Amino acid sequence: MAVKRIVSNFAVDDIAKVRAFYEDVLGLDCVMDHGWIATFAAESQNVMPQVSFATEGGSGTPVPDLSIEVDDLEDMLARVKEAGIGIEYGPAVEPWGVKRFYVRDPAGRLLNILCHG
Repeated sequence: MAVKRIVSNFAVDDIAKVRAFYEDVLGLDCVMDHGWIATFAAESQNVMPQVSFATEGGSGTPVPDLSIEVDDLEDMLARVKEAGIGIEYGPAVEPWGVKRFYVRDPAGRLLNILCHG
């Protein structure tokens, strides 16, 4: 038996607002939409399922609801700013080797947007 994937499920009041953010700002694809649930994904990249548990978010920050790794942090930061979304932390280069910033999605979830190296 092997875990094939892990999917986070968050309750929201307005899927359309969330869809616009995750598709237009983050560039994810809506891979399933039943009206009451929508699932967003990036192209398959042979990644391992992961789940993290934390007492803090590092550098004294709150624990984010999701960590989203991107290949170009500067581009993502520009997209977030262009969309008028406030940055809650960072951008910062952390002692453990990641560059990151925090934002909130339209449902209020705290997102840790990061890039290694």
